[in-house]
Amino acid sequence: MQFVTADTHFFDQNLLGIDDFAPRPFSDVGAMNQTIIDHWNAKVQPNDIVYHLGDIAVYFLRPPKRAYKAIFDVLKELNGHLVLIKGNHDPRALFKYLAAHNFEFGGYPKFEFHDVGKLIKFDHRQYYMTHYPLWLGIAPQIIDLHGHIHHYSMPHKENINVGIDSPELAYLGHQVPFGAPLSMTEVEMMVKGKAEDFAKRG
Repeated sequence: MQFVTADTHFFDQNLLGIDDFAPRPFSDVGAMNQTIIDHWNAKVQPNDIVYHLGDIAVYFLRPPKRAYKAIFDVLKELNGHLVLIKGNHDPRALFKYLAAHNFEFGGYPKFEFHDVGKLIKFDHRQYYMTHYPLWLGIAPQIIDLHGHIHHYSMPHKENINVGIDSPELAYLGHQVPFGAPLSMTEVEMMVKGKAEDFAKRG
């Protein structure tokens, strides 16, 4: 199966607690990290594909390789082959570290890397996956899946925020465990829900 997610922000102490940007009511980053890992692995199988649309982690240590190793150790705990699209909080040096420590299982590498985005097809529709939301104009069969803006929504039905803090998760009609990636079937439900919402607005 294929899944998509964004803005996990592992290790990011600035997002702890309840605030107006991205409410994460955890006492420490260890609890947040483990919650995401547990919910992720309860949904994703080892050989599934997960598209991560950026902002994997926010962690600063000296030397930086200490932080990159800690992030790598977390990512190793996550089920699936991870297709990583670079976010604004993802240093190029992190991607280089992950590439240097990449490994294969099930015939495919753990990590695949993209600087800007990736286009896939699912159920007769094209999805352009990016970190930053894009305005694609009138393109009926293309949907932009993105992260970056956390609890905001783009005012276009062709943009779907798939981040773990996204308010558009409400279009699903069911609760998504915090940090669990979205299946492509759930993404389709979000696309339909946002389109119906916009149609009602006239």
